[in-house]
Amino acid sequence: MSDGGGGPVIAYESKRQPRADRADDLAYILPMAAFLLFTWLGANAAVKRLIPHAYPISYAIKVLVTAGLLAYFWRRYTKIRWNHWWLGVVVGVVGIVQWVAMQKLLQQHFELFAPPDDPFDPTAAFSSPGVMYAFIVVRFIGAVLVVPVMEELFWRDFLWRQVLAPNDFKLAEVGEFGWAPFVGVSLAFAVVHGNWWLTSIVWGLMVAALLVHTKSLGACIIAHAVTNLLLGVYVLVYRDWAFW
Repeated sequence: MSDGGGGPVIAYESKRQPRADRADDLAYILPMAAFLLFTWLGANAAVKRLIPHAYPISYAIKVLVTAGLLAYFWRRYTKIRWNHWWLGVVVGVVGIVQWVAMQKLLQQHFELFAPPDDPFDPTAAFSSPGVMYAFIVVRFIGAVLVVPVMEELFWRDFLWRQVLAPNDFKLAEVGEFGWAPFVGVSLAFAVVHGNWWLTSIVWGLMVAALLVHTKSLGACIIAHAVTNLLLGVYVLVYRDWAFW
């Protein structure tokens, strides 16, 4: 189909045409699935009874496995554009203020958002300072380098476009606007953030707006990384372990 000026355009109905190859879908789904699986194992009470330090062990494994899957599937991902990276930094800084301030406010006024009674405290969990600092380094690597790439590829590259083009997400453009992905992906993003679900919806909407404005997955990755980096700094400075 032509737009009359010689340039090809994709008709809306073509986004609903079936395709035979689903291998690209797994490249996005498997890293997220592995990350969620090890997150569940690290938090499961039965597992923690069987395995001392189940949380830090599971965290280290999920960082390694997720990074390995991202590397293995890298050629299948959409090429990441890094335009407007500076705007990603700005949104990331605004994001940490919103995340901490909003969650603190919710915790103070609503029992529903009360923090867990026993958050993992690395300063108390490890007898060796070397092991403690090693875990903190791994925690930052996961939060700042692995998670932003994995999550933004899944939420705002794959799932966003999958909502727009259910039978072949690649027929939708990165950052193509639609109310369904704009709101729906932010709601889905909240599902995996537990007690921070309302805070994460607002954060997700900010990053959704960044994606639509810039069409830059790289800007979203940077925003995510900056927020996670500053959140880690906040946790270490104030010993507010529930935020980790």
